[in-house]
Order: sequence, then C-alpha cells, then structure tokens
Amino acid sequence: MTILIIDDEEQMRRLLRITLEANDYRVVEATTGKAGITEAAMMRPDLIVLDMGLPDMPGSEVLAAVRAWTAVPVLVLSVRGGEQDKVAMLDLGADDYVTKPFSPAELLARVRVALRHAATKGMDTPIVRVGDVEIDLAARTVKKAGVAVKLTSTEYSIIRFLAQHEGRVLTYSQILREVWGNQYADATHYVHVHMAAVRRKLEDNPSRPMLILTESGVGYRLSGGQ
Repeated sequence: MTILIIDDEEQMRRLLRITLEANDYRVVEATTGKAGITEAAMMRPDLIVLDMGLPDMPGSEVLAAVRAWTAVPVLVLSVRGGEQDKVAMLDLGADDYVTKPFSPAELLARVRVALRHAATKGMDTPIVRVGDVEIDLAARTVKKAGVAVKLTSTEYSIIRFLAQHEGRVLTYSQILREVWGNQYADATHYVHVHMAAVRRKLEDNPSRPMLILTESGVGYRLSGGQ
C-alpha cells in the first residue's frame, strides 16, 4: 500500500513517515499542493494524507483537483478543528478529517478505515458487519445478532448510506441530499429524528451509541471498527 503525504512541515512529514513505514506502508512525500497533485497523478497512491496549510494553494484546491479524476481516499490534517472547516472538506470529498495534534494510533486507525472502505467499493454483494449488526446491501436487509430488524424505508436509506461509506464521516447535508433530496439539504432536524429511531433499533444502548457515532456539529459515521 502506497500513501502520499502532502505537507510542507518537515517534522510532521517525518512523524507520518515513521508511523506509516513502521506499519508496512510505502510513503511518498510532496511539500506543495502542485507537487502533490502531480505525485497523485503519477504514483496513483492508495491513500492521500493532505495538510490544509500548504504554501502555494489551499488544501481545498488540492482536494478538488484530485477529486476531479480519482476517488482515492483522502485523509485531511489540519490545526483548524472548527465545524465549518470539517464540513467544507468533507463536502468536497474528503474521507476523513483529523485535527492536529493527534496520536499515531488514531492516525493509523483512520488510515485503516479509509483503506478498508476503498477496498469494498465495487463489490457485487457487499455485506457490512459492524459489531453484531449485519447490513446486506444486495438483499436490502439488516440483522442484529442474527435477527432481522424491521426498518422503515427512510431508516434503511440512512443505514445503507452509512454502510456504503463505513468509517467515513458523512455530513448532515450529505445525508439529507442522499435520503430526502437536494431541497432538504438544510433540514438537519430530519436527520436527528430518524437517526434516533435507527439507533433505538440497532444500538444496545441508544443513549451511548457504539455503532453510529456522532461528529458533533458535523454529521455521523458508521463505526469502522476503530
């Protein structure tokens, strides 16, 4: 597996390289956005770690350029942890967003989830298993501990969308557009109400969810086994 790091900070690149190479990933580095785009096109990495604060262009422009031609997983790093920053990058197509400082263990967990999600794309009969919940996207069924769970069409659409992007944060607007349509992109309360219903049916303790995790002010993710 090859991971492209696009970051102008030498110490951060060193930390990332040591962490990733110690876990058998091959690492390629770029110190500017332009160089990163070129490396992405030439090397075709399995995953990109993209810093937001680059010297020649915003990380958002690099992400947009990469997304124009590839669905390679992109893990964004930033010192800015605000909700608006996270939502903007996720809506642009980032697979995940990690705020600095972070632990090597957290980074590796996010990398594994992003790579696992990428590997499941294009499967003919994908079955997503999280905890004791099994989501069969081909059969359109959901089971918990081997027992079928009855969901409404809206509830199933929500869990299907989360399962298709297991481990990835999906913003409220992304979920709304997928399930209800573009005209409902700002109706955040729809998501909250129906997500609560899904959790009641799938979580052991809905008040302390372990399967469907909340990214406060941003959206939700189906636990990728982190």
